Amino acid sequence: MRRREFITIFGGAAVAWPLVGHAQQNERVRRIGILLPANASDAEFQAWLEAFVQGLELLGWNVGGNVQLEIRWAGGNAEDIRRHATELVALAPDVVLAHGASTVGRLLQATRNVPIVFPVAFDPVGAGLVDSLSRPGGNVTGFMTTEYSIGGKWLELLKQIAPNVKRVAVFRDTTTPTGSAMFGAIQASASSLGVEVLPVSMRDAAEIERAVTEFARSPNGGLILTASGLAFLHRDLIIALAAQHKLPAVYFERVFATAGGLASYGADFVDLYRRAAGYVDRILKGEKPADLPVQASTKYKLVINLKAAQALGLALPPTVLASVDEVLE
Repeated sequence: MRRREFITIFGGAAVAWPLVGHAQQNERVRRIGILLPANASDAEFQAWLEAFVQGLELLGWNVGGNVQLEIRWAGGNAEDIRRHATELVALAPDVVLAHGASTVGRLLQATRNVPIVFPVAFDPVGAGLVDSLSRPGGNVTGFMTTEYSIGGKWLELLKQIAPNVKRVAVFRDTTTPTGSAMFGAIQASASSLGVEVLPVSMRDAAEIERAVTEFARSPNGGLILTASGLAFLHRDLIIALAAQHKLPAVYFERVFATAGGLASYGADFVDLYRRAAGYVDRILKGEKPADLPVQASTKYKLVINLKAAQALGLALPPTVLASVDEVLE
């Protein structure tokens, strides 16, 4: 399937493939619900969803044939996520694919029976999605993007790219346990790097703008954006504020670098979505989420936006360039 055709097909708020058509008359058509905390126009989420569909096809599933997709784009709004989660559960799907703790948490409020697979979640145990990584224990399993230790890597990377940084504002979602825990992990690495870190909430755009403007009044500042649904929701604003105030910033996923952010280091979401198709396949064939251990990401990518670096007047050191997986011109 060509990319343009894929985006056209999946561009609506919801897509329900026909129950008949290419499917064999004697073959049961399976239904997969998909809940995403983004807008349908989000190119990165479209690419991840495309990887998931390609993974299904490699396993013998024919979208529009023996499998039907019910896609809901929630745009990162908590009320919309809750509403779409209820809608999907009411459709009685065979399995639901849901991105991140914010979507899975809402689904768990609606059902403890429908199997749920998350292609991306930061701390599924801490977020209460599963009992343990090896034995999830309920109706949820999936893929963990990283461990808390990556927070130290983000801070180290920021110092390597911008050695003059002495103060770092750390954006985190205060409504989730992982937000505070990630800030703690970054804070633990701060003293050895000679950096002061300050927490910044992402509850709304006005709060973000006030916090960054106030923070930028003092010199030698930098930013770190930790993973959450709010981070995607406020992506463009945070990147724009970092550029406006000349603040070097490190982000947790490639999409932020492609959108103009300085650097990102994190799990390869395309790979995780493709791997998630394998778990959906196994569940459709009769296995239980409780018996499928949560798997960790095996691919991480360091991405540098050269244009953003040049705008900040930064000369990237050889040590950073040697480890870069992708340079955006």
